[in-house]
Amino acid sequence: MLSAWGFAIVISSFLFLYVGYLIDELLGTAPNFMLGSFFLAVILCIWKLYNEAWKKRKDV
Repeated sequence: MLSAWGFAIVISSFLFLYVGYLIDELLGTAPNFMLGSFFLAVILCIWKLYNEAWKKRKDV
């Protein structure tokens, strides 16, 4: 299960990083959207992982 979460974190962070890069190129705001979207992806994945772990802890 942890390897799937690692894969999800890597894929989502690169996807959000690329989308942020495209928005920065469009608006001319160098690393702002790129870094913001990258950290947003990492935080959202960790939050989802935490919620799933908390849910499984209650089931056991």
